[in-house]
Amino acid sequence: MFGRKKSAEAAPVEETPLLGGKGRPTPSRKEAEARNRSPLISADPKADKRAAREAARIERMKVNEALVTGDEQHLPAAHRGPVRRYIRDSVDARFMLGEWFFPLTLVIVLVLLVAQSVLSPEAGVLILIALYVVVLATLAHAVWVSFAIKKELIKKFGSARGTHMYAVGRAMQMRRMRLPKPQVKRGEFPH
Repeated sequence: MFGRKKSAEAAPVEETPLLGGKGRPTPSRKEAEARNRSPLISADPKADKRAAREAARIERMKVNEALVTGDEQHLPAAHRGPVRRYIRDSVDARFMLGEWFFPLTLVIVLVLLVAQSVLSPEAGVLILIALYVVVLATLAHAVWVSFAIKKELIKKFGSARGTHMYAVGRAMQMRRMRLPKPQVKRGEFPH
């Protein structure tokens, strides 16, 4: 075809036998449809709802327990794995400015409210500048720590994709409010 010459020595095509079978005859269409047919609602929908609620409650209890104990098997997917564990332990081992961010900003806002009514407007501007300095310092510290942790992750695991925001988010939380709960003390850096 289209200028090709047919060779006289065409190699015969060998058919390879199938290795093993499924071990049973193919079901008829009627049997397959009957097997797949099930009612849209069960005979006792209230019992099904109760069972589903109970199963969901048990699962929530397991997840909550895992968030306290650090059990990897039942942690939510966002916190699971050795890389996430390393990030959590690295952040928890450090002193973070983010731990004091919310209490400090609350105090500054209260002082600002009092200062506006009692002191001069210039004092209010200075307090507002102090608030911005606290916010910027806290964010800068969290980002700096996330880059330091990323370097450690690359050395240990070879990759650190998608870890910055996890580290920054954990660094911005107060230590006792963090979930999963810290499993290391300050100064106990992971190896």
